[in-house]
Amino acid sequence: MKKFKIASIPGDGIGPEVIREGIKILNKIAEADGTFQFEFTEFPWGCEYYTKHGVMMDEDGMEKLKDYDAIYLGAVGYPGVPDHISLWDLLLRIRKGFDQYVNIRPITLLEAAPCPLKDTNREDVNMLFIRENSEGEYAGAGDWLFKGKENEVVLQNGVFSRKGTERIIRYAFETARKEGRTLTSISKGNALNYSMVFWDQVFEEVSREYPDVKTASYLVDAAAMLMIKDPKRFEVVVTSNLFGDILTDLGAAIAGGIGLAAGANINPEREYPSMFEPIHGSAPDIAGQNIANPLAAIWSASQMMDFFGYENYGKNILQAIEKVLIDGNVLTTDMGGTATTEQVGSQVVNYLEEMLAQQTVKKR
Repeated sequence: MKKFKIASIPGDGIGPEVIREGIKILNKIAEADGTFQFEFTEFPWGCEYYTKHGVMMDEDGMEKLKDYDAIYLGAVGYPGVPDHISLWDLLLRIRKGFDQYVNIRPITLLEAAPCPLKDTNREDVNMLFIRENSEGEYAGAGDWLFKGKENEVVLQNGVFSRKGTERIIRYAFETARKEGRTLTSISKGNALNYSMVFWDQVFEEVSREYPDVKTASYLVDAAAMLMIKDPKRFEVVVTSNLFGDILTDLGAAIAGGIGLAAGANINPEREYPSMFEPIHGSAPDIAGQNIANPLAAIWSASQMMDFFGYENYGKNILQAIEKVLIDGNVLTTDMGGTATTEQVGSQVVNYLEEMLAQQTVKKR
């Protein structure tokens, strides 16, 4: 029997609560299939670990993680630990160290998910953001000169390499071609006269290799406006690290809220493990109350199944999430319900079991 080794990093705040439900879903899939299983190893890293040990993860943490098939991350961040420490010393350390240069964030309006846009149909919101995940504005390059003095100066450099820019744009073109969808590039070439002019140039160069893929390019401010006014024009989207981070949070608000926002950090060559996570953060104000919405974590589990080549199960998980939304009786408080985190996860399992049982009957 095939075994997938998963490193679980529940992390801080609501992370352990939502990851627990995602693991429940993955184990149910494996049980129903019978040809593979998951082996989870939990690592206690995060801000609480930092307060005790002075580091977000073990010094040899990357070495411990490198032989796993995937990483399942809950959340990082907690009061008392500066955000730049929690982000850089764990999340970005993993993304960069394992060259997870593709960040995939689906912005899909599921049936019955709340949408704040007036007269917007479900079919109008179906974007797939492909965000550069290894360099750009999050390269960590810069300097802090004359610190604390009158002439203090800080320099934050965006780093756009030919290799990094070209590979993410080519990945996006391949995705758009495979799915038969349009590809939109988002930059800010009118103001960022080096980095974004370079980005636009590389996009134009790579586009010549894909004459069958219809393309568009927008400045990031115009794109933000159009995501609200005319979301259907965006299908597959490729953009830089910072713009992708901001725009996908906007997209999450359009597609049902941050409680439905999932993300995958992919190393396409599979030289290193990829990482899957909800993007809602640690929400320390509700941690431990069993009221956190687990659907984003479960959606990221769906992305993990896609990555392992079981797209049918990835689709089944999304369908089960959608059934929970349509039913509307078992939802957490952020979605207008009164259910607990555990109850929502169990309801997803119930719908998943029904679908898997029906599929088994059809095979017979």
